[in-house]
Order: sequence, then structure tokens, then C-alpha cells
Amino acid sequence: MLKKLCFLGFMLSFHTASTQIFLSPQVKSAIDSALNHDVDLKNESIELQKMELERKSVLSKYIPKVEATALYGYLNSQGNLDLPTVNLPITGYPLFSGDSDFGAKGQAFHGGVTAKTVLFSGTQISNGAKALDYKNKGTKEMMDLKNDSVVKDVILSFDQLEMLKIAEQLIEETDKRLQKEKLRVEKAISLGLAIPYDRDKIKLAALELQSKRSDVHHKKELLTLKIKQATGIPVETIVQLQHTVDPILILADLSIENKKEIKALQFFQEASAYAIKKEKGTLLPTLGAFAGYRYSSLFNAELNFPVASINQTARLRSNHLTLNPSWMVGLAMKWELFSGFERKHKIEQAKLSALQLDHKLTDAKEKLALQLTRNKMTYENMLQQIDIAVQRQKIAENNNITAQKQYSAGLIGITERLSAENDLYREALNKIETIIKQRQAAIDTYQAAGSLTTFIVEK
Repeated sequence: MLKKLCFLGFMLSFHTASTQIFLSPQVKSAIDSALNHDVDLKNESIELQKMELERKSVLSKYIPKVEATALYGYLNSQGNLDLPTVNLPITGYPLFSGDSDFGAKGQAFHGGVTAKTVLFSGTQISNGAKALDYKNKGTKEMMDLKNDSVVKDVILSFDQLEMLKIAEQLIEETDKRLQKEKLRVEKAISLGLAIPYDRDKIKLAALELQSKRSDVHHKKELLTLKIKQATGIPVETIVQLQHTVDPILILADLSIENKKEIKALQFFQEASAYAIKKEKGTLLPTLGAFAGYRYSSLFNAELNFPVASINQTARLRSNHLTLNPSWMVGLAMKWELFSGFERKHKIEQAKLSALQLDHKLTDAKEKLALQLTRNKMTYENMLQQIDIAVQRQKIAENNNITAQKQYSAGLIGITERLSAENDLYREALNKIETIIKQRQAAIDTYQAAGSLTTFIVEK
């Protein structure tokens, strides 16, 4: 019991430990930059705008459509005409005897404006727009999952960067202690109290330390380049950002009620309900209204008609024949009474899609609840691992101090002394790695309970 109380006191000693994820303003700004810089998020935002325009285009079908038309044409035609023969009274002279060729030509112009609008669409337009609206909301919730992925990646990248900085500090501290031991061994060799073997062991340890320094530097460069690519922040600024790697405590009871996947599927359910109503609306008639203004004119028209009985050609001409204005206002109704079961099948398809969403929502709740439970268990395990890592580091520090004193007194050899030094470096690095793993487990747990961004607060 005392051990647990001490461990809790250790955890609460960190000023950032809370039911929220506290970040420095610089790191919070880097996260905002990453969200604005991510190409996938930009494209998804554009896709969401396109979907919103699609919804507006459906509603715009209620807005009257106005069309203007203009037509000019020239007519030149030849034909053959056979009229019934007509005998003139008194003389009995026959007219239109046999067939005759004729020619016609002229010019025509037609112009007009027409307005059309939908008065009733069988609720297809309104329900279709609502279905798209809920679909867009669900899509936005799914897009926020990508936001959480970017936020998590940036936080853990800065955690790793801080670990590498601490590793550099540990290497420098170890190097200073080795240099002191090297001077002590050199002096002992000159006095005949040590052998060159001890000096070579220290030299070998220094080379190993140099290799570690080079490896840490290489990893640090790659990590800063990764953060730069994700945020667009210069490398020089990244390495100067303030970031504290402290354990994250979860003191609240988390659930999956605010999980993005759940909200998205619920929105999709609403969309499917309106989609069914939309398809059922095809059983109702569609009513529209229209109005139009027309101007038509036939001018410079000429008809040549030969009259065989008098051996002459009749020439009929007109300057123009104009209809202006010509108004037209009315209503139109379209009702598809039978479509070969096509509408029935679409309604059934919409119902089946809704049933699939019900199954997905039920399955998602079960899987997300299991994931939250698993993440909580991992988080609790990592809390215990931090306690162990702290104790191991404390023991390594004490052993290193003891080994240093015993080596100075000649009670142990250089191998045991360097082994204690390596243990101190390893356990100090293990503690920060364990804290980072605990932070990751806490972030995963928060993420499993809802949007990660809602738990982030500037400290």
C-alpha cells in the first residue's frame, strides 16, 4: 500500500499530470501547422466542399430556370403538288389538272424566353438534400479521425525528439565521468598502481560512447526532418521548441459515446432514412410551372407555282408574317404510373443499405468498447512499468556511485566500474522510453474515447 502511495505521489509530482493532455504553446502551434500542412486533410476538406455543393445543387432545383433561345434560318425548297381538278362554272374550264412542280424560299427568325420551376417533386428534392446533409456530417466526423492521427504523430515525434535530447545529455555526462576515470588511470599507471589494460578498457568505452553519440545525432536529424515535413517549421526552430515528457494520468471514466466513428455512423443512419423517403417519393407525381414569351417572324417569303392550263407561273410573295408577342403560362404534371418495378427495387436497395448501417453501428460499438478496454489495460500496465523504471534508475545511480568509490579504493576492477556506468545510462534511457510508451498508451486511450483534440490544452 505504501508503495502505491509513493508511486501516486511520484506521478502527481509532475505538474502536467492531469485528465487532459497538456502541451506547450510551441508544440500546440506545431500541431496546428501540421493540420494545415497535411495534404490529405486539404484534399478531404476540398472533397467535403464538393459534397456541400452537391447538396446545394439538389436544393437549387426549386429555383426557377430561365432559358433564352434565338433562331434564324433561310428556306429554299422545291416540291411537287397534285391538287384535285376543279372545273370552273359556266366555262367548265379545268383548274389544277395534273401535278405541278413548285418552289418556295424565304427567311425566318424566332426568339423567346422561357421560365420553368418545380412546384412539387414528390418530396424527392427535400429528402434528397437532407440525405446529403447528414451524409456530409458523417463524412466530416470520419475526416476528424485523420486529424487525430496527425495530432498523435506530432506529439509522439516531439516525445521521441525529447528522448534523443535526454540521450545526448546522458552521453555527455557519461563522457565527463569517463574522462575523469581516464585521468585517474593515467596517473595510476605512472605510479605503477594500474596497468595499461585499464586504460584500454576506458578507451574502448569512450569509442562505444562516441558510436552512441553518432547514432543519436543521426536519429535526431531524421526526426527533425520528419517533423519539418509534417509541420513546415524550419529545423532550427524545431530543435528549440520547448516540450516536456511527463506521464499522462487519466482520472476520468472514459466511454465511447463521443467516438467519431459512432457519430459518423449515426449520421449515415439518418442519411439512409431520408434516402428511403426520397425513393418512396418517386411514387408521387411531379408538378411544375412554366411561362414563356415568343417572337416569330417569316419575311421575304416567295412561293412560285406554275399553272399549266394558262402556261403561267403564279408568284406569291409576302413582306412578313409576324407573331409578336406570344405568351404562354401553364402547369405541367408528370406521373410515372408503372416503371417495371424499377422504383420498387430502388426502395428495397435503400432499405438494405440502411440495414447494413445498423449492423455496422452495432459492430462498431462492440469493437470500439473492446478497444477502449484494451487501451485502458495497456495504460494501467505502463503506469506500473514507470514505477519499475524509476526504481531501476535509482538502483543504477546508487550502484554507479558505489562502484566509483570501490574502484577508487581498488576493491573492483575497471570492467565492473564501466559496467555500472553502462547500467546507469541504460536505465536512465529506459525510464524516458517507458514514460513515452505510457504517454502513447494514454493518448491511445483518449483517442479510443473520442476526438483527441478535445483533450489537448495549452499549459
